[in-house]
Amino acid sequence: MSGEQKAKAKGEQAKGKLKETAGRLTGNKRLTAEGRAEQAKGDARQAKEKIKDVFRH
Repeated sequence: MSGEQKAKAKGEQAKGKLKETAGRLTGNKRLTAEGRAEQAKGDARQAKEKIKDVFRH
């Protein structure tokens, strides 16, 4: 399950980066903010999984 969560985190980070880039290109501040928030969510999920891995080993 951990691998699945890590993949989900990477997906959120990539999706957020795309949204942020699209928002910047179009001048859409809302889309840029959504992208940043999604990246942060992915970063948090990834950090949580890394902490879990440390305590497993």
